[in-house]
Amino acid sequence: MPSETPASVVQSLARHGYNAEREAVTLLARAPDPPEAIGAVLENISEETLRITVTDVRAVIDSAPIEDPPQEPPVEAQNTESNQATDADSPVETEGVTSKQPKRDDPTDSSAVDDAEEIDTSGNRRASDISLRSLSIANDMTGQSTGTGEYKQFVRTFRDRYERLSKLLRSRVNHRPTKAISKMPGGSEAELIGLVNDVRSTKGGHWLIELEDTTGTFPCLVTKDKNISELVNELLMDECIAVQGRLSDDAGIMFVDSLHFPDVPRTHRPSTADRHVQAALISDIHVGSQEFMAEAWHQFTDWLHSEEAQHVEYLLIAGDMVEGVGVYPNQDKELDIIDIYDQYEMFAEYLKEVPGDMEIVMIPGNHDAVRLAEPQPGFDDRLRDIMDIHDARIVSNPATVTIENVSVLMYHGVSLDEVIAELPEEKASYDESHKAMYHLLKKRHVAPQYGGRNRLAPETQDYLVIDNVPDIFHTGHVHKIGWGKYHNVLAVNSGCWQAQTDFQKSVNINPDSGYAPIVDLDTLNMTVRKFV
Repeated sequence: MPSETPASVVQSLARHGYNAEREAVTLLARAPDPPEAIGAVLENISEETLRITVTDVRAVIDSAPIEDPPQEPPVEAQNTESNQATDADSPVETEGVTSKQPKRDDPTDSSAVDDAEEIDTSGNRRASDISLRSLSIANDMTGQSTGTGEYKQFVRTFRDRYERLSKLLRSRVNHRPTKAISKMPGGSEAELIGLVNDVRSTKGGHWLIELEDTTGTFPCLVTKDKNISELVNELLMDECIAVQGRLSDDAGIMFVDSLHFPDVPRTHRPSTADRHVQAALISDIHVGSQEFMAEAWHQFTDWLHSEEAQHVEYLLIAGDMVEGVGVYPNQDKELDIIDIYDQYEMFAEYLKEVPGDMEIVMIPGNHDAVRLAEPQPGFDDRLRDIMDIHDARIVSNPATVTIENVSVLMYHGVSLDEVIAELPEEKASYDESHKAMYHLLKKRHVAPQYGGRNRLAPETQDYLVIDNVPDIFHTGHVHKIGWGKYHNVLAVNSGCWQAQTDFQKSVNINPDSGYAPIVDLDTLNMTVRKFV
């Protein structure tokens, strides 16, 4: 009897409520009669078992012969060309390459994949040493929320924002509080750090910026003849900047000569892993939508079981696991699953197709069943119980995940809408979503502007500040694939797994669907794979 594909084995186990180690799947797929072997394993495991291990499988099939690997050269899981990010600051092209994929449930297809893992000469998988893995979470505010929406709490949040971001700027300017500057003699040189309270143009075509610190506000004028005037177009309300200039004769205004953002230092050198290991970055799966691309997802998880993906040990999901309910007008007409909990149940079934030994980290997005205001805590206990597949780490949006020395700032990305709407098209657009991400790194805050599209939850601290420079910045939300490097930080927007909905057509959104950016953690080079 021919071997089954590893993905077929995973599906069979998932239907019975189990996941399995990757090597266990390989052994079952190579058994002379995989369905019989699966049945025997299920009969012999204890009722408490949740994950099928190699030991469980060998206890049943060690006495039976295992088919030898085919002698002819193995067929790759997906005959896909790849696009690789370069070390240059300029982004590479973002178009994926489409290729045909065999039907996942047809074991007679000669192009189907038999090998789930790399095999050595003795026929055993050279499995990655799980003990080499390391994963830690920082800035996770799940369970830490204390905000009730009172005015004084908003004041506390913005004060914390100012204090932390101003520290990043104090090495560049000799800051004096606005209250002290207002008492300085006219014509004095002055330097100020503040949050942008207002920006408006004058009749003469100049720009008037009102900055606020903990002692008050002060007006700063950028004249149109200054070479920094184009930087004014990049400003967002409530972000923190520093200015240097000279006071007017009456000391009532500062004429600005230079303007600084907190920014990522150009000298930043990212950390890398000590071995060759990879992470898959995905987002916006949208299970429950009529346009969820199930076949593309199946092809992706098939590929994760292939030899080609043997080094992919981490899966980072940046929000919107499900389509949600009531997120946009008339959404109910575009739902395949109308109950929010049923959507998460189905998402969990799809997640079971992922190799059981992968480390998974998930954050929520604006379609998920959590509060819309940011920071968003990780899911509640009921949803965590539903999504407990592979012991996935469920953390807040945003959060910083460090995997094998590489820090990954995960943020769903709702503020990208704000950045793209406010900035000139050449500086930020949906077609080049990574450029909008550059501005968030430049401002050292994932959602600087309050009061527009982005909702803010007041907390004891501003969890949206980027205190430490990440090695990778991973977002989703805008359903557009884009990547590039900004001051050596790899910025990745990972597209989506949902075809264009009627609502997206109405607002002129053409999504990039079925993409999976794969990052080499030892080099931070990236390959983008497309599954359709």
